[in-house]
Amino acid sequence: MVKIKTLEMIKINKLFQGVKANSDINLSIREGEILGLLGENGAGKTTLMNILYGLYRPDSGHIRINGKDIEMNSPVESRRHGIGMVHQHFMLVQNHTVAENIALGYENSAALYPQRKIKETIVEFSRQFNFDIDPTKEVWQLSAGEQQRIEIIKALMNGADLLILDEPTSVLTSHEAQDLFKNLRELKNQGHLVILISHKLEEILDICDRVTVLQKGRIVGEAQTKDVDKNSLARMMIGRDIIFRIEKEPMESTQKVIEVDNVIVQGDKEIDVVRGVSFEIYRNEIFGIAGVSGNGQRELVEAITGLRRVESGKITIDGTDITNESARCIYNCGVGHVPEERIKFGIAPGLYLYDNAILKQHHRKKFSSKFFLAYNKIKQHAQNLLTDFKVLAPSINVQTKNLSGGNIQKLILGREISENPALLVASHPTYGLDVGATEYLRKQLLRRRRDGGAVLLVSEDLEEIFELCDRIAVMFRGEFMGVLKSDAPELKDIGLMMAGSLQL
Repeated sequence: MVKIKTLEMIKINKLFQGVKANSDINLSIREGEILGLLGENGAGKTTLMNILYGLYRPDSGHIRINGKDIEMNSPVESRRHGIGMVHQHFMLVQNHTVAENIALGYENSAALYPQRKIKETIVEFSRQFNFDIDPTKEVWQLSAGEQQRIEIIKALMNGADLLILDEPTSVLTSHEAQDLFKNLRELKNQGHLVILISHKLEEILDICDRVTVLQKGRIVGEAQTKDVDKNSLARMMIGRDIIFRIEKEPMESTQKVIEVDNVIVQGDKEIDVVRGVSFEIYRNEIFGIAGVSGNGQRELVEAITGLRRVESGKITIDGTDITNESARCIYNCGVGHVPEERIKFGIAPGLYLYDNAILKQHHRKKFSSKFFLAYNKIKQHAQNLLTDFKVLAPSINVQTKNLSGGNIQKLILGREISENPALLVASHPTYGLDVGATEYLRKQLLRRRRDGGAVLLVSEDLEEIFELCDRIAVMFRGEFMGVLKSDAPELKDIGLMMAGSLQL
């Protein structure tokens, strides 16, 4: 294998169902460089890198390594040319050990009992790149950051000179993200080439030497990161200025919508993970729950929306007891839900967009007549959602899995808001979205508040919590450490509350 000194992608074009995902793309990178590939959800970043990794064939254009044209017909060929890719969703078998997972993807594995040699190689690579990986642990026991390091080591052990990382920080804590950046700088110092796909402006400016910006499948800007700032990158990426802080108007909130009274909920291991939580939310109010993931937020939301059983306590919506009612009953009582895992729980990926536009609503008279669905009305409703919520899709007749994450999230939010729910439960609604989609989604939550709805917002993004919420609860180990108004001086100690060191 020849070491990669330079790599070029020249005049790359790719169409899907008549829509140009990549149009005349020229991109280059040289050894010892970290290149940022920046763009909105659906801008064509991942498609371009999937072409480089051999998952897609370009419709036209070619790839050069060290000045020589090469063919990339499969990931196997790509790896043999020294290219590795760490996907946004890790390709790991959860019930296998680290060594077993790496052996599965290691082309030089021994035919019989490869684990012993693999373990030695993992330890060697871990030491070389300052990774801390135990090859005997099963993957399900590891954090997202540790799983990502396994994927990186898999690529490096297969001889990757060029490492592609697709949205690598989308599942990491801030501490894990900083550890990743430290590892990437070490790879750069050792002469590796790194392409970082992202829509996060701060991390592009932090870690990358150069940035290439895509918009609707075309390159709209290139720069040295030392010569640009957050605002100029946002303008290149979105095509307009972004409002990084949205002002919310003060509103009176007097009519109670939901009351949660001393609720106890068990987790998947039948241990209490929500312990006696009580709160209420009023119309014209956004109530935020902040905290590090894994402290009972997910289970509390599932209990409110009918996806998990309440062991004790009571939940009422507009005076109606909905404790342990079905998800459909709770939805019919006026509770909309934007779930944390949008692909897994928010849509049916293989169904058409118009089908997903009426999930949970298909039984209602406006979309069905006796035994049959009224597809003319359904399709008009779907088209209205696309227009009203700025969902970018070639048509309503495409499978929803082909939309970008940001557009799927807009579709889900539009579907839930279209029924004017008394309570909208939004779990991490802007998680993994670019700045343009984030700005839009936050404005829609404020609009719901202004229109008289109540919103329960669960987020790990403190900027989002502070910007949108009227009152903020901090959750730690299943309990509220305090509930504060958004202008309360005690919020300066929110970090201590999130760590369980302070309770008000």
